[in-house]
Amino acid sequence: MNDQARIAALQAQLARFQTEHAVRACMNRYMVLCDALDASTPLDELAALFTADALWEGKGAKYARSFGGYRGREAIRAMFAGYMKTPAHFALNVHFLASELIEVDADGATGSWVMLQASTFADGGSHLNAARLTVSFAFEDGAWRMAHFQTENLFGRPVSAWNSDAELPVPERPAE
Repeated sequence: MNDQARIAALQAQLARFQTEHAVRACMNRYMVLCDALDASTPLDELAALFTADALWEGKGAKYARSFGGYRGREAIRAMFAGYMKTPAHFALNVHFLASELIEVDADGATGSWVMLQASTFADGGSHLNAARLTVSFAFEDGAWRMAHFQTENLFGRPVSAWNSDAELPVPERPAE
């Protein structure tokens, strides 16, 4: 391989790493905003994480029925606006992402994650959900944005309160 070919290969690798980073940052910002979804959430910033013609959809029987689908940034924005009220829909909402896989090709980027969501609602009920997220990203107006967001339920169940004063089961500590 000559120097020109090596430089081209390194530039392609750098571009892939930069895309992966931008996709990860977009997904992270989305989760941060969803964790604090209330009347003060910057809705324009949240909507801007999606392409103009994006599709946000619940996949599978449970999430298709619960969430449905929304086509276009404005429809997605309106869906999130429904959560932005006082009192907030969520008293506590925390998303955890794991099992990340980001693939970059000439057409864009696709990411998949397993998401665990712990929520307490304004009415006091709490829920634990796990979902598989599959998200396609496209470069639009100078940024990587979500073009197709799919969330599919893996499991979900109501739970009692998240925080407890119960002692943690730990090994006995050595005497000091």
